Amino acid sequence: MKKAGTGRKILGTLLALIFLSPFTVFAGGSSDSCNTQYPIVLAHGMGATTEILGIVDYWWGIEEALEDEGAEVYTTSVNAMDSTYNKAKDFDRQYCQILIESGASKANIIGHSHGTIYTRYAITNLGLAWEEKVASYTSLAGPHQGSSIADLIMYNLDEDLIDALGDSLDFVYSFVFGDDDPNSVQNGHDLCTDYMTQLFNPYTPNSPNVYYQSWAAKAKTSCPSVILEPTWLIMLVEEGANDGLVGVESAKWGEFQGVEDAAWYSPGCDHLNMVGHLFGITPGFDAPEFFVDIVSGLKNKGF
Repeated sequence: MKKAGTGRKILGTLLALIFLSPFTVFAGGSSDSCNTQYPIVLAHGMGATTEILGIVDYWWGIEEALEDEGAEVYTTSVNAMDSTYNKAKDFDRQYCQILIESGASKANIIGHSHGTIYTRYAITNLGLAWEEKVASYTSLAGPHQGSSIADLIMYNLDEDLIDALGDSLDFVYSFVFGDDDPNSVQNGHDLCTDYMTQLFNPYTPNSPNVYYQSWAAKAKTSCPSVILEPTWLIMLVEEGANDGLVGVESAKWGEFQGVEDAAWYSPGCDHLNMVGHLFGITPGFDAPEFFVDIVSGLKNKGF
């Protein structure tokens, strides 16, 4: 858990100066458009932490942009690869500590990818909702109906191969990324479509005490993050419009606010672009400005 810093890391600054897209205009102005009643808490997704390898920020330029517009921003960091339940427990602990440190009675949660799922679990099933500690919940590219990519891996590969791959990933995430006793196989199972639709969602209903909203992302002609191109093509057949990892329909939860697909000249906005990756190179899409708009909307709603 950490409160967002006010300056960029040296490495981040150098990379931004070298690679910054000419189409990217970061939010600024030192105004109070994001001065919400309650703090903002960011929850990262699967396969990463808030500071990847202690060097790369998951929320690329987003924290600084929000702070510049008056927001009080905190980030949480859970295991990159683990069960939804374990991540939710860790998030819950950090979230409650944030409330103590900030003196706030509640906060606005913004999750990306798996960060939308374990935070939902914490809100509904770990007491945050009935204790009225959450003002709003914003989901960005969340696999609320599961992911066909998870199905493809978990249900079509040999079980022994899955276990071997899981052990390898656990080793990498434990000794390289610093995860504490990760569980990659369970992480995969927890994102399958049958688990999400038949078990997770029925037992994780929305709370009437929390405002829920969501956005989806969509790659139009290809994925700007080339690594997601193969999964995007597979998902086009399985789920239709998607961001390379999560289908548009799966990302809908609560009050659906729309699909981010970047400017007309861009190939689209993929799963990584939505949080400013890779390294801020997001042609036709400005992630910090997008987040400023989200938080400004929360402020206007009284949160």
